[in-house]
Amino acid sequence: MQELGIVLVRGIGSGAIYALIAMSLTIIYNTSTILNFAQGFWVVAAGGLAVSWLPAGVGVGGYVLGLLAVVAVIVALVSVQGVATLLPLRGGTSQHSWLVTTLAASVIIGALVERTLGSDSLNIPTVFGSFGVFGVQTSVLYLVAIAFAVVVFAALSLFYRRTDAGLAMQALRQDYDVARAAGIPARRLQIASFAIAGLILGLTGYLFGPILALSSTSGLNLVIGGFTVAIVGGLSSLRGAVLIGPLFGMATQAATTWIGADFQSAVVLGILVVVLLVVPQGLFGRPAARRV
Repeated sequence: MQELGIVLVRGIGSGAIYALIAMSLTIIYNTSTILNFAQGFWVVAAGGLAVSWLPAGVGVGGYVLGLLAVVAVIVALVSVQGVATLLPLRGGTSQHSWLVTTLAASVIIGALVERTLGSDSLNIPTVFGSFGVFGVQTSVLYLVAIAFAVVVFAALSLFYRRTDAGLAMQALRQDYDVARAAGIPARRLQIASFAIAGLILGLTGYLFGPILALSSTSGLNLVIGGFTVAIVGGLSSLRGAVLIGPLFGMATQAATTWIGADFQSAVVLGILVVVLLVVPQGLFGRPAARRV
């Protein structure tokens, strides 16, 4: 019973973090069809900035100020990456230079973190405590992550339905060429999608870094996990990401607890392969329209 409780709490909590990364992937993909492979490394970068700027035993006031500063920097840097990624694409996204740009960004971020903070796991300060699960102390951050993922999903849903910018982004997702012909500022909205993704990633790395065991190399695992949740949920579906994330987290946590941590990657790839074989568009995705 104790192990089951840990699997549920930590699995759903870590799955919510993967759902946040998946939603940030989806935001950029829906406006540009670009998959930003640096997403996981931006989470690591936010954690690295937190380690560098926050003193041990920081109070709530300093923690909040650090949060604002780190998130502002990550939003600015991800926006710059968006400009660098989109600039060579000119009138469309059919070229594939974005593959090189996003992979290069991930390598650069990982190298900078290792160069400045070393290769060990980052010891990120936090003001959140712990609570007991069947006698085992567990970080409150797992519960905060679940609530935060739900809030982000609700905020994004309102943004896409109730704002002009959100509706214009939806139009880009449905038909990029027609939306541009109608006068929608495609490039500005695509860069804005990078900024929104940066906001989510900065908050995720800063708030939940203490339970992610962040290091210079962990960005790869984060982006693979987020990518798997996004694909299984349906790459363009925010609802799919927020629903599949906790299930994915429980599956990986169960594999780690009852089979062994070495099998976690096998479980991730197994889930991805099975879903792609049965439902190629993902559980909540829509089949691609065929032009004739």
